[in-house]
Amino acid sequence: MANRRKSGSGGWVPAIIAVAVIAAVAGYVGWRATQSSGSAGPAPAATVAAAASAAVVAPAASIQHPIAQAAVPAPASTAPLPALDDSDTSVSSALDALAGGGLKDLLLPQQVVGRIVATVDALPRHALGSSFILPLHTPRGAFQVGETQGILAADARNAERYAPYMAIVQHADSQALVAWYVHSYPLFQQAYRELGYPKGYFNDRLIAAIDDMLAAPMPAQPPALQRVQGRYLYVDPALESLSVGQKLMLRLGPADAAQLKSRLRAIRALLTAQSLPATPVR
Repeated sequence: MANRRKSGSGGWVPAIIAVAVIAAVAGYVGWRATQSSGSAGPAPAATVAAAASAAVVAPAASIQHPIAQAAVPAPASTAPLPALDDSDTSVSSALDALAGGGLKDLLLPQQVVGRIVATVDALPRHALGSSFILPLHTPRGAFQVGETQGILAADARNAERYAPYMAIVQHADSQALVAWYVHSYPLFQQAYRELGYPKGYFNDRLIAAIDDMLAAPMPAQPPALQRVQGRYLYVDPALESLSVGQKLMLRLGPADAAQLKSRLRAIRALLTAQSLPATPVR
């Protein structure tokens, strides 16, 4: 019989991949086993500056996915955007409405756009920086593992912890999310430049993050884990070397990962004006 354990020190760090996390509301749930599984409090404003100073400034490059190409109807609102520093209230309200009211208790109310941008930028990387900023509170409860014949793996009961985030993924309307993102894009672009990419283009980074997550492997069974210095690591070196976003997909489990991938494909199609032959865009 399988023995079940709870890890008090292991933790999963969620977020929303805006625009796909929020512009798609891909209820993003990342994982840092050394963190507490309790809710994360608001990070001080200085953390945004710290993240910006740690970012690698990329050389100028041509824009691959101009935001103007997104295939969405005109946004309902034509009101001028607030300044980035004054955007938290309006952005939080808009995202909560798009999520059907399920985001209000999950979204941290400060530096919303900056946190989302930092999350998207981090997803294709292989590690999260020490000054990483989260847009959402972390899931309640502790990350759980099960042991069968001496082999540790993520327990299926972890899906209960992600349920509030996956409910947002299920509810959010892809076209409405992308329409809002297109309208609000100047805020995201400014936040991306302030993060440390003065010549970068955020929408290109978002597409790269989506593509990376879509390329994540989909094992039929939860991969074996090992506990090393208080952290859970994958036994398979190939899995342990995956990006932050791809590990996120593994840790969600097959059912939730498949649902999130479907939503990400729909968002990508809208952002790049491509068709989805087999998957209706909702």
